[in-house]
Amino acid sequence: MLQNLYDRTMVLAGHRHALWALAAVAFIESSVFPIPPDVLIIPMVLAARDQALRIAIVATVASVLGGLLGYAIGAGLYESLGRPILEFYGQMDRFETFQDTYNEWGAWIVAGAGLTPFPYKVITIASGVTGLDLTVFTVASALSRGARFALEVGLLWWLGPPIRVFIERNLPILTVVFFVLLFGGFVAVRYLL
Repeated sequence: MLQNLYDRTMVLAGHRHALWALAAVAFIESSVFPIPPDVLIIPMVLAARDQALRIAIVATVASVLGGLLGYAIGAGLYESLGRPILEFYGQMDRFETFQDTYNEWGAWIVAGAGLTPFPYKVITIASGVTGLDLTVFTVASALSRGARFALEVGLLWWLGPPIRVFIERNLPILTVVFFVLLFGGFVAVRYLL
């Protein structure tokens, strides 16, 4: 079953609308969707190595735009939902301390989340909630997401057919590793923030 899903994904990765699908996934992953765009980037680069740069650019631009949506969600819902809850529980002082610390280190926090498997959407929303400077947020997002996708695509392009053979031979274990990293990112959010 897993091999069949992989084969179908590889066929779809070469489809003429694959870039639009990647853009949609990268956009919504940055604000609400739990599955990262890597699940499309990897097969797309392996199916069309000549499109590697375009794939990285589409993923970066869509991810940053989605991050701006996440920022807007954080900023918009904080006043209507977040602030009344914090006030009800008497936690405004603690939040203001957190907000000051977050904004002091905001560029590094955004960059770290943009480069790692840490759920980026959490940081995009938190940046809106804390009112992190929008320019700082956007630049840090563009640099970190761009670096992440460029590195991933560059490695896939450089390794090419041998990495495809490796993935195909080790698909079950790589799938488990992927989901452990994904789950680990959400666990990290729970215990680190």
